[in-house]
Amino acid sequence: MKKAIITLIFVQCVAFASQAQYNNWAIGFQLVEPSGLNVRKYYGDNKALDVSFGTYGLFYGRDRKYRKGFYQNAGFSLRVNHLWHTALFKKEQFRAYYGFGGQINSRRYYFDSRNSPGTKEFTNSISLGGSGLAGTEYFVSNSPLSCFLETGLYVELVPGIFFVHPQASLGVRFNF
Repeated sequence: MKKAIITLIFVQCVAFASQAQYNNWAIGFQLVEPSGLNVRKYYGDNKALDVSFGTYGLFYGRDRKYRKGFYQNAGFSLRVNHLWHTALFKKEQFRAYYGFGGQINSRRYYFDSRNSPGTKEFTNSISLGGSGLAGTEYFVSNSPLSCFLETGLYVELVPGIFFVHPQASLGVRFNF
């Protein structure tokens, strides 16, 4: 009986989500930069809050000069952007969006040792900066799924002022 009720509730949620493509929430997964979980809250006529949590520097930028040293690994990232979106080609299935926000990253920073010349030391580094992104999203007909492709830029402000890191992602979201 429990399984039947849970199945019925799930079917109702899917049916509700397929009627209203982007009415409230979306949760999904994105790949490339950043890779990880993506949650989006739609509100108003054309606004959304987009939150991404995942890896930073995994696909490009692992071996990258930074300040007086370099990054040699991937770290974690939390990015939050406020977005504006609009229909493309006068069809609600295709949407374009752009927005701005902030990002916090954690990576391991390697630098030359002051105590032992020629050896490398490392420290875990937390960085904070601004982010901007633009993308397109396709809402699959009669389905709660949408696919997206986006690109953007992260500009670090603390501790390495104006360190620039490009970002791009593709992914899938479940809209409900």
